[in-house]
Amino acid sequence: MNKVGRKPVGMAAFGVIWIGQVVSILASSMSHFGLSIWMYQQTESATAMGLMQVFFITPFLVMSPFAGVMVDRHNRKLMMMLSDLAAAIATGGIFLLLTLGHLEFWHLYVAAALNGLGNTFQWPAYSAAISTMIPKEQLGRANGLMSLMEAGPGVVAPLLAGALLPTIGLNGLLAVDIATFFFAVGTLAVVHIPQPSQSEEGRRAQGNMLKEAAFGFRYIFARPSLLGLQLVFFFGNLFAGISSTVFPPMILARTGQDTLIFGTVQTAAAIGAVLGGIVMSTWGGFRRRVHGVLGGWIYSGLVGTTILGLRFGLPVWIAGSLLGAPVVMALINASNQAIWQSKVAPDLQGRVFSSRRLIAWLTNPISPIIGGVLADFVLEPAMQRQGALAESFGWLVGTGPGAGMGLLIMACGLSIGLVGIVGYLIPAVRDAEDLLPDHDAVPAPVGIPAVAPSGD
Repeated sequence: MNKVGRKPVGMAAFGVIWIGQVVSILASSMSHFGLSIWMYQQTESATAMGLMQVFFITPFLVMSPFAGVMVDRHNRKLMMMLSDLAAAIATGGIFLLLTLGHLEFWHLYVAAALNGLGNTFQWPAYSAAISTMIPKEQLGRANGLMSLMEAGPGVVAPLLAGALLPTIGLNGLLAVDIATFFFAVGTLAVVHIPQPSQSEEGRRAQGNMLKEAAFGFRYIFARPSLLGLQLVFFFGNLFAGISSTVFPPMILARTGQDTLIFGTVQTAAAIGAVLGGIVMSTWGGFRRRVHGVLGGWIYSGLVGTTILGLRFGLPVWIAGSLLGAPVVMALINASNQAIWQSKVAPDLQGRVFSSRRLIAWLTNPISPIIGGVLADFVLEPAMQRQGALAESFGWLVGTGPGAGMGLLIMACGLSIGLVGIVGYLIPAVRDAEDLLPDHDAVPAPVGIPAVAPSGD
């Protein structure tokens, strides 16, 4: 059956929502491009621009556990609509202030915080909704399409925004962005998204807001396989974040701040991410999804990241960006997402997925600090021509500006690969799909509590 009344369901419904989100994300990427230029023109400060990410992520870190409770308690279609409307309000405020000539750079921080708040609800709501819309055999393909949705606009948005800015201006980009938010809400309105039935675990997890907000963490920590998978992502993201922090300055340092080369490498990475999303949405991933997770991390580290630090310059950077980590991230993320969607009961996924993402995102403020300190104060000085490590590693990463960062990137690549290898050596992680029953196949074992006692 493909329709409920006249509303599409299943993969047809997912396709309608996906189109709406692709259009909205593309327009948002274009307006973000224009606002980034405006912000730099106003402040000429990289720090001021970097604070945008701080204001975006802070509401997420604070509100994520409570957002998961709201997603599980209320209609998920409504939660998705509200997240899009929050973004529309933030962008609409910026549009109005710009039109009236009153826009100041700090207004963008307020808008970023509101966008972050909406995103806090959006990701768990969409992830949980997919579980009720799509057969579990199709989860790999659906999540591949989600990866393609996230990566695709990064290829064309800067080109489109650069072409449109001279003609319609920043106001025009913002107006298009606002219109596409309502288009995305409209696509949600015309499809049917089933609400999950309540599971026994969901019934036992009910309580006040604080108890339910903590439930997701207790759920993960009570299951070694899920905790192990999450720790793989925690450490993988940590090392990947360090390498991605120093990769742009390494290129600029080694090329005399050649922005054309830097832009070429960024474009190659975006194309690689799109290719990965296309492959994953067509193929669906390995039958045993844990191979997509652990094997993907190994490839990403030992092949995709390690080679980026080598001394050979642009050809290696393009190859590593096009065929390395970006192209395999869709496999890693979609495979992992499918495991969680298959194993966690749909009425619990809002809380569990919010907690899971919060754990993974804890590395975001840590990685830049570690990468920056190691590069500036340890490895860059050590890899100058007479530096302490120049003789040992100069043949591999060269010497001079950027060499220390290249060595750090190689070390991170090896560490990422080691994370995947260690995952294979731990039975709870390697055999997660066998140890954890599918939520729709086997009831929870009698006598084993779904959560820790409420007094803990």
